[in-house]
Amino acid sequence: MTTPFSILPATTSVGTVTLLTADLPRLQAFYTGLLGLGVLAETAEEVTLGAHGAPLLRLRAAEFPPASVPRPGLYHTAFLLPTRADLGRWLAHAAQMGLRIGSGDHLVSEAFYLSDPDGNGTEVYADRPRDTWTFQNGQVQMDTVAVDSGAVLGSAGLVSGTLADAPAYAGAPAGTVLGHIHLKVGSADQAAHFYRDTLGLDLMADLGSAVFMSWGGYHHHVGLNEWHTRGQAAPQTPALGLAEVEFLTPDLADLRSHLANRTDVQDGGDTLSLRDPWGNRIMVRQTA
Repeated sequence: MTTPFSILPATTSVGTVTLLTADLPRLQAFYTGLLGLGVLAETAEEVTLGAHGAPLLRLRAAEFPPASVPRPGLYHTAFLLPTRADLGRWLAHAAQMGLRIGSGDHLVSEAFYLSDPDGNGTEVYADRPRDTWTFQNGQVQMDTVAVDSGAVLGSAGLVSGTLADAPAYAGAPAGTVLGHIHLKVGSADQAAHFYRDTLGLDLMADLGSAVFMSWGGYHHHVGLNEWHTRGQAAPQTPALGLAEVEFLTPDLADLRSHLANRTDVQDGGDTLSLRDPWGNRIMVRQTA
């Protein structure tokens, strides 16, 4: 499923994810402690966290209830570290924090997973070199197998049995970005068509109940699964969790023209915003 027309440049990427929380100080402390993100802007109602001046996560105070059952929205926010050695240093730090961490070797990347205090999924990962990715019938080959955590730690010069001797974590390294966003939807197939036809994402891997899509040949900027929300429509009541996801692009002209006849699109000049069929708010912002 490739896009037959230009909608967004190949260099389009994930920008900032905004989360709604009922306990702003607690969530801020979690992400600054877990990843070493710095505070870029702060008010009583909203905090923007980032790495070396680049905003990655916006936390906004809200009085909505948490979702009581699985519903469309955020599956996880994925922080991409520049190198495997960076991932190893972070893993030692997370292990010292005593956090419960899952993992998955996806062939194109090595990833670790956990939940924040509000239950939002969080992924921290590093990519394998692109020239090691394999493709079959136009799709990148991905899987979920066990991560060799010892090798990840070893890439940072650490030994798993001596984590107590690991140097203090220096915070998110320069070049840390949001590599992708993974959303829960009611239909993976419908989602694939929506994101292709609306934003020009290419289908990179189709697992049936989940699809992975990107611009410019990356393994995925957007993951979409129906594992817990199959058949669901957009929620009718607000809840804590995902408020919006932002994508960054050098040029909005083609997207603006492409969406010109849609009445659900808000045009803010340097930003276009709309919602997907499950109510997830999408912001596409043109960078300088």
